[in-house]
Amino acid sequence: MNLSDFLNDQSLYTLAITHRSYCNEHPGFKSNERLEFLGDSILSLIISERLYLLLPDSTEGELTNRRSYLVQTSSLATKAIELSLDKILLLSRGEEDSGGRQNPSLLANTFEAVLGAIFLNRGLDISKQFLLQVFPDSELISEKVKIKDPKSLLQELSQSKGWGTPLYQITATDGPDHAKNFTLSVIINQMLAGSGVGSSKQKAETQAALAALSNLFPNS
Repeated sequence: MNLSDFLNDQSLYTLAITHRSYCNEHPGFKSNERLEFLGDSILSLIISERLYLLLPDSTEGELTNRRSYLVQTSSLATKAIELSLDKILLLSRGEEDSGGRQNPSLLANTFEAVLGAIFLNRGLDISKQFLLQVFPDSELISEKVKIKDPKSLLQELSQSKGWGTPLYQITATDGPDHAKNFTLSVIINQMLAGSGVGSSKQKAETQAALAALSNLFPNS
């Protein structure tokens, strides 16, 4: 896919791929955080509409869980790499050296920022066309998509083992108030089971639950 087919405003393109760390070394640049905020909402709207139309017999809970699985951080990070966003990101030297181009949360945020830029540049219809290519219908309705949300599944499996209810704890936060990133750990049976990062506590908890499922229940 050629991103320029959907985003042809160079200033928005540059803004969408500019991480806040880059701005510290280049004062004339602005970060993509506001575009990320916008893109997150556009993504939720379009995926929600498509799921609603594609799966007329699914309940509200099933649609919500399927959407959460599709747009989780790891999924969006994969899509960002498929679009080669990891190669064109504008990062500070420090962020580059610390592996920023492989950071799933950073990549997912960039994907959302690019979507926000497409929406501002070309409107909702083109944004839908973009996401139709990135998330084809076959992927949205795939049987491989886990319908049960990760937190619920983790709790169910943990309790079935007699380990009780998972406990989520915030271990770190960073970023400005309007664009914070949260790092959370999930404790099961008094042991660290997984950790996750997200732009909200809910997203970070979902990532932590996915990590715990992978660590404790790889075949779930």
